Amino acid sequence: MSLNSKYYDQPEGKDLSGKMIATNKAALTGGLIWSIYDVVLFSKPQGYLPTIGRIASITGPFMGIATAFTLGTYTATNVRGKDDTINYVIGGYCAGAVYGAWKRNLAAGIATGTFFALLGLTKKLSIMEGWDLFPEQKGRGWISLHEHDFTLMRDPAKNWTTGKEQ
Repeated sequence: MSLNSKYYDQPEGKDLSGKMIATNKAALTGGLIWSIYDVVLFSKPQGYLPTIGRIASITGPFMGIATAFTLGTYTATNVRGKDDTINYVIGGYCAGAVYGAWKRNLAAGIATGTFFALLGLTKKLSIMEGWDLFPEQKGRGWISLHEHDFTLMRDPAKNWTTGKEQ
């Protein structure tokens, strides 16, 4: 178990804590981005405590959804004894149930659970069949602009002295 854990470092059904850390890191990042966006542009709470409360009220459910998916997938893998797409569908519906409870809306929970189940099914199929769901980009276009020097003039040589002879 390490804070640098990745979800697929260990096989399915093993290393629950590492998988929880991996999914909750992503959920924490997404939740903080979403909640800060909400605080700055929409809800605009006045004061530190209401701001922290608003951030926590958005980030907490994000982490709960990630935890439900991880626990659902882990439990389904260990109970069924198989590593297949059904486990990810079960995890997706577990995550949808948490979303529905957060929004207090059964229809939203079912719809989100179906969305997460389809997303999990697609991800698991991509792993089983060896294709990338989101292939890595190979430095095209503006993505690799930081590697080039677009300044008008080069930096002067660094061989100057302070003027005091030693």
